[in-house]
Amino acid sequence: MPRLSSYVPFVAAMALVVVASNVLVQFPVDGEVGGLQLADILTWGAFTYPFAFLVTDLANRRYGPAVARRIVFVGFMLAVTCSIVVPPLLFRYDWIGFETAANRLVRIAVASGAAFLTAQLLDVTVFNWLRRQSWWRAPVFGSLAGSVLDTAIFFSVAFSAAFAFVGPNDAFALESAPLLGFLPGETARWVSWALGDLTVKLLIAVFALIPYRLIAARWTQPLAAPAG
Repeated sequence: MPRLSSYVPFVAAMALVVVASNVLVQFPVDGEVGGLQLADILTWGAFTYPFAFLVTDLANRRYGPAVARRIVFVGFMLAVTCSIVVPPLLFRYDWIGFETAANRLVRIAVASGAAFLTAQLLDVTVFNWLRRQSWWRAPVFGSLAGSVLDTAIFFSVAFSAAFAFVGPNDAFALESAPLLGFLPGETARWVSWALGDLTVKLLIAVFALIPYRLIAARWTQPLAAPAG
């Protein structure tokens, strides 16, 4: 097992991604694509959060799954903490115009922590299964699998009426609206949020191959043998 100091850059990178995402998720994306109002389905956090998978995959490639899981647990603790601390701070300093009730913050924190931990650990496992294949397979399939699971868990636990036992519902999220804001058929707003979020995650998973390849290519061999 490498020394802690050797993978501090990965810890710092994960911390930066998680904190930035928890801040940026409070701000909708203004703009329109065709008939799609982006503010109805996307926040800026959707563009930063997927890079957590890049950090995990690079740590896995460099040091193996044991270290990658350590990085994940750091991100998990930060995800839970930031979900509770960040929204009140932003409201207090007038960066956002709405205040989230404490019991809603707890539900969001549970959703965020559960989604992050399970999705990132799945990414580590899938990456390790495929690490001996073509260089792109492990990061692509690990990130894709993790992204789907992350989206399903977070939006279901945070907003679905089925998880009301975790905390109070968000009435606005449960209101019916056209799918993605303009498609025929209506569904709960949170479903459109989940689809918009997942679309961005999948696109960034592919885009992230560029920095993954550039960074990993500098490492001729991983420093740690793969371990389950």
